[in-house]
Amino acid sequence: MSVSDESLRLAEALIFASAAPVALRVLKPLLPEEESVEAVVEALRARYAGRGVELAEVGGGLQFRTAPDLAPRLTRVIEVPRRLPRVAMETLAIIAYRQPVTRGEIEEVRGTALSQNTLDALLEGELIAPCGRKDSPGRPTLWATTPNFLAKFGLKSLSDLPRREDLINDNSAMGDLPPDAMTLPPEPEEAAAVETEEVSRQTEGATGVISEGQAGGDDSAPETEPDPPPPMVS
Repeated sequence: MSVSDESLRLAEALIFASAAPVALRVLKPLLPEEESVEAVVEALRARYAGRGVELAEVGGGLQFRTAPDLAPRLTRVIEVPRRLPRVAMETLAIIAYRQPVTRGEIEEVRGTALSQNTLDALLEGELIAPCGRKDSPGRPTLWATTPNFLAKFGLKSLSDLPRREDLINDNSAMGDLPPDAMTLPPEPEEAAAVETEEVSRQTEGATGVISEGQAGGDDSAPETEPDPPPPMVS
């Protein structure tokens, strides 16, 4: 199905101007009734193929992102904010894989108390949100990831997260951890770190970053910061 140049320009302008991924249902009302929104998106994706920015599908919508092969070179001239502290990334990985999950369950997996600063950092970054209460004594809050989490990590949906079975079989990520470390601690904190590092490694080509100012303080011991991922350029 052919699409008009005007429709392509409208779609291009909307996606470029939006700070968040644009869902097809948002784009559709702007187009003529006789034109398919899917056809317009495919034509726009083809127009940008091989260019400095590409049309990517992330977080349930469409967004322009830096071409993956160019992103590493941009880090030489663009200052990249530092990522969340390791403890916050560990917490985010636990929530992503076990959601919905309570604060107590997160602490059980990590084997240590969860700082309010860490929770606040993830909330301020709009990476997690409350999603109800667990039907148990005290009715603790349940936490889950948000659409912004998917967009930051370049994921279409939670099903795109690396499977924990794959993490276990990945020797480069697992190191000397025992095969059951993911699901049966004795070393829960280390297992969560492995999940975090693997998610970051497999998605960092399209990963957004959180500035150190967003993270706030943390009562965990300081650790060496990992190398920052390539920047996202709209």
